[in-house]
Amino acid sequence: MSTAQATEKSSMQASRPLVGWALHDGWAVAKRDLLKIARVPESWFFSIVQPIIFVLLFAFVFGGAIPVAGGNYREFLMAGIFAQTIGFNGANTTVGLAEDLTKGILDRFRSLPMAPSAVVLGRTTSDIFRGVLTLVVLAITGLAVGWSINNGAVKAVEAFALLLFFGFALSWIAAWVGLYMPNAQVANTAGLIWLFPLTFLSNAFVPLNTFPSWLQPIAEWNPLSSVTLAQRQLFGNPTGEIVGGFPQQSPILYTLISCVVILVIFVPLAVRKYSKTVAR
Repeated sequence: MSTAQATEKSSMQASRPLVGWALHDGWAVAKRDLLKIARVPESWFFSIVQPIIFVLLFAFVFGGAIPVAGGNYREFLMAGIFAQTIGFNGANTTVGLAEDLTKGILDRFRSLPMAPSAVVLGRTTSDIFRGVLTLVVLAITGLAVGWSINNGAVKAVEAFALLLFFGFALSWIAAWVGLYMPNAQVANTAGLIWLFPLTFLSNAFVPLNTFPSWLQPIAEWNPLSSVTLAQRQLFGNPTGEIVGGFPQQSPILYTLISCVVILVIFVPLAVRKYSKTVAR
């Protein structure tokens, strides 16, 4: 960057408010990422195929072998599928940022008077919008296989809002991971490898009381277990036998605390890593 460009960039940055600037620029980047869905709909289409397969597989193949105390397994299942899907949605953030790094897009952003957090904020925001579209399709699929909302529309909205907040928090971990990846191929693996244990060491698909005793505390304190249980309670679906302490007794509160902690840790880490990357 030339001295004149650097001076112009610094003067423009100085004249803009920090918070409003970051939100404005973050939304501009988010819109750029969202346009890709309209222009390349296949990228979104294939991201919803996997969770639909999970719904059908567990509902019709494995469901009969998994008893749930006090209810229908298909109703028990959907909250876990929602949580898994919004978690796996973070892999898009990892791959997207790695692609931008390798294609030189961030070099262009570096020359613009943008807030340091805007690129990462825009990516995490756009992927949450992608997650909303996916959840709509999944909800329709769930209703088709026997899932139902039994606590009314208000509680259902609360459940989905909590789920999206949880997904937004996880996307910042995914963003931090993506900024370390050398290319999109590696990012595709790295974006999922930490999400699989997060999902399967939880109550997403089976009740916690079926876990070995030594594994139950790990699954109990897993935030994905609490957001899944919170959804089941808000939707009025079967919860299975609830075991454990605070995370399972107060799943909504524990989920909110977990999300705030994740954001407090990983927002600064991701922004700092991005700033160091584009400064090279």
